[in-house]
Amino acid sequence: MRNRNCGCGRKTVHCCPPNIHPTRVAPARVSPTQEVVKTNIFNTVVPHYHPVHTRTVNRHYTHHQHYFPQTQSVENEYFENQRNCGTPENPNPNCFPVRRRFGF
Repeated sequence: MRNRNCGCGRKTVHCCPPNIHPTRVAPARVSPTQEVVKTNIFNTVVPHYHPVHTRTVNRHYTHHQHYFPQTQSVENEYFENQRNCGTPENPNPNCFPVRRRFGF
């Protein structure tokens, strides 16, 4: 035996080695059965062919556009003539326009 202070103040307590008894087995306790689902996945590839033919048709249209440009011009003509008709007392007979008969 050993003398040892077991934390009880000033008292010295004598501690003995523990007694170890044989291990006992208690009756089994059985829980309800749990169901665990394990899923196995098997992938299968089934090829499906859907053939398609594409035909490209190029259509070319020619659009003829006809234009008829027209220009216009205006021409202003001015005529002058200067005559020396003399004086009112002595007029020049060639100074006045000639009168035509029958309105011509």
